[in-house]
Amino acid sequence: MDTRIVVEPTGGALGAEICDVTLSADLSDTIFDQIVAALAEHLVLRFPNHHLAEDDLVSFSARFGQLDMAPIRPSGLPASGLRREINVLSNIMANGGPVGGLGNSELVWHQDMTYKPLPPKASLLYAIEVPETGGETHFYNLCAAYETLPAALRVRIENLSCKHDATRNSAGQLRAGFDAAYSNSDRPGAVHPLVVRHPVTGKRSLYLGRRPNAWVVGLSDTESDQLLDDLWGHVESGDACYAHAWEVGDLVIWDNRFTLHRRGTLDPQQRRLMYRTQVRDTEPPMAA
Repeated sequence: MDTRIVVEPTGGALGAEICDVTLSADLSDTIFDQIVAALAEHLVLRFPNHHLAEDDLVSFSARFGQLDMAPIRPSGLPASGLRREINVLSNIMANGGPVGGLGNSELVWHQDMTYKPLPPKASLLYAIEVPETGGETHFYNLCAAYETLPAALRVRIENLSCKHDATRNSAGQLRAGFDAAYSNSDRPGAVHPLVVRHPVTGKRSLYLGRRPNAWVVGLSDTESDQLLDDLWGHVESGDACYAHAWEVGDLVIWDNRFTLHRRGTLDPQQRRLMYRTQVRDTEPPMAA
């Protein structure tokens, strides 16, 4: 039996496809170790044309580490229920409410949950229903973003840390229990290095989270805003990207520590239904 997988890079700045692997409970350690190595190299992996039951999705996801439980589910979720580790992302309405989260909004570049001391290590997204057009997921290679920074800007951010806002979600909505306004020094949120290092490849990477309400610790508000605007401007003007056009049965995993992601515009008349799992990390982002 062939124990080597075939990894086909996307040709973009990140991402690769792995075919002809059955993501079942009896997936061998030899094959799984190659998948882990491919993820470290390419940061995003696509497994096309799968038919995964909930238990299969959770079992494979948990090979990468302990899973987070999904947030409280919105009203309208089918009564059959799902595994608690599965978060539903959808624009479908049923029984007078949304089936899942995020709806039709276009998301900006972000990393998930960096406002926590231990943000997720990775996320997996499985396509149940996809629109004919739109709704692509875009990924950005933050290692490449760091490598292409102007030298003066690389020197400027060395040893600096950023506070990541915990008060609002990625849609800009105020989370329960927080005030609408804080000073930068008082705003709740985790502090992480602006430059981190990949534990396997050793590559340096930007660590940006989300732009709104971020603050570079120790700088004045004006200095912090200018520096963050320069960093995000570098990202927005760069091309270290891969856009994934979904097909039913796709399973995609990405490394949340070294990539940004966002979703493209989604036509509200076209249904989209995805299942997401999230892998916990065991240590905070590693300073470079």
